[in-house]
Amino acid sequence: MKHNAAKAVLVQQDWSEDKMIRQPIITVLGHVDHGKTKLMDKIRGTAIAEKEAGAITQHIGATEVPVHIVKNIADHLLKKYGFDVNIPGLLFIDTPGHEAFTSLRERGGSIADLAVLIVDVTQGLQPQTLEAIEILKSFKTPFIVALNKIDLLHDWNSKEGEFSKNLAEQSEKGKNVLDEKIYQLVGKLFELGFESERFDRCENFTKQVPIVPISAKVGEGLPEILMLLTGLSQKFLQKNLEISENDAGKGTIIEVKEERGLGKTVDVILYDGMIKINDEIVLGTRTGVIQTKVRALLKPKPLREMRESGDRFNTVKEVHAASGVKIAAPNLDEALAGAPVNVVKTGLEKDVIAKELASIKIETENVGAVLRADTLGALEALTLLLEKQSLKVKKADVGNITKNDVMEASSVREKDEFKGVIFGFNVKTDEGAVEEAEKQKVKIFSGAVVYKLLEDYEAWANETREQKKKEALQHLTLPVKMRFLTGFIFRHSKPAVIGVKVLEGKIKKGIRLMREDGTIIGSVTGLQSKNESIEQAGKGQEIAVSIDKAVVGRTIEENQVLLSYIPRNQFSEILELQGLLNQDEQELLNEIKEIVEKRKEDAE
Repeated sequence: MKHNAAKAVLVQQDWSEDKMIRQPIITVLGHVDHGKTKLMDKIRGTAIAEKEAGAITQHIGATEVPVHIVKNIADHLLKKYGFDVNIPGLLFIDTPGHEAFTSLRERGGSIADLAVLIVDVTQGLQPQTLEAIEILKSFKTPFIVALNKIDLLHDWNSKEGEFSKNLAEQSEKGKNVLDEKIYQLVGKLFELGFESERFDRCENFTKQVPIVPISAKVGEGLPEILMLLTGLSQKFLQKNLEISENDAGKGTIIEVKEERGLGKTVDVILYDGMIKINDEIVLGTRTGVIQTKVRALLKPKPLREMRESGDRFNTVKEVHAASGVKIAAPNLDEALAGAPVNVVKTGLEKDVIAKELASIKIETENVGAVLRADTLGALEALTLLLEKQSLKVKKADVGNITKNDVMEASSVREKDEFKGVIFGFNVKTDEGAVEEAEKQKVKIFSGAVVYKLLEDYEAWANETREQKKKEALQHLTLPVKMRFLTGFIFRHSKPAVIGVKVLEGKIKKGIRLMREDGTIIGSVTGLQSKNESIEQAGKGQEIAVSIDKAVVGRTIEENQVLLSYIPRNQFSEILELQGLLNQDEQELLNEIKEIVEKRKEDAE
């Protein structure tokens, strides 16, 4: 379960006696419609179905499944796989998906201890799954795979409960169908740098990503999911889970909301320490770091109480990690999702957060793209993914795309058209910015799916390169080498018409020709093949060429090699157009360049 590719360090560790243990924070990721929400609903439903008072605790933005519920559902599985459990439970982030996951950021990593990557068995890895994997790698978050919708497989009969028990009741055909799907997934994950295996065949959880076949619809495989999340957190992540209960609280804003009677509030996942009413806190905003005082801490009421009173929240005096809490405080209007929230203890917290914001909100001298996103986490993820594509970033900030962004991109565009672009994730473009972008010919890529932004950029870049090549071909002289064929003189002069064989490159009308000593002999006025006029000819073709100003026997001779004359100012332009020339044509270009340069020196 390590994941070399993710650089997540998963090694067995010992507990510190002076620390308490918090719940691991779990998030669910995957492609649209692969079953993220269904899995979350089923986990809640399974816990509630235990019919115990307080079976699950609802947090702000999260659901806690206490460890005794996990044990009720998966105790013998925990024992079977040798997991000794001390954690108090599992804290699931309610909003699934990688947009929500990126808001769980914390200093270049994630406050999520583990992720469940959900994959539809009938569709395999889809674009958003691949993007989720890239984001998990970037944030160094270990994960397990839930291979969902096995109830849709031919010859497989799904039942609620343990996958392991149900497996024994399947036909050989059903088992083979599932195995085939699993090994297709194992192959794909291997290509992405991960070793993986069906969970019960894993020899070493530190080296293999466990794959759990499930049906979120039926409830099959959920005990195994809970067992793995509990056991792996316990065995390999305990240092992450150790906290000092009374230390100054540290959390991350997952959402900024307007609440009736409270004004702007922040929903926070507290992952360390504690927070109390009247605590001074510092947090990141669009304009920098602010300090404010906690006016109220709110937790959701149980559903039954909500229905009876009409109120949604209970006020609490203090909150301990790990938990989800709503904080009401003055001056939260500019608070940022993905930004840190720290209780003030030493007075240095403000500087720490300011440095963190500065590391994400980039402003550089790079010849690179301008990025805008709605949250800090999305901005960080977008920056990391772009850099993986070797796209440098000039500026990255939270908020809408502005006219000033367009001006910055325009200055980059003057140096490099493919880097002077703007990416906007989940943000709007100001009216003035749209007009300025059209005027400055700055390309804006905006949307709510990161991989789609990158796909659109690649498609645009490829199309633009092809267009530039077509335009270049209209005015550039490309390298060509040909031999004057002996016995093929159709006309001696005005113009000379001779037979040639193209040895390398392409010949077209309008180019000037020279001898190997650099002497220009004239321009190509016409090309013919089999008595028909043609626009151009390539390597290996034998054609008739009309050359004005050339005189056979005086300026050109039979069996002589002729080359295209390329003006000195065109060499760099030709080389800049990637893919325009093959290796042999590039060598010919260098040969022609040497002749042209020598001719200039001789003339001087």
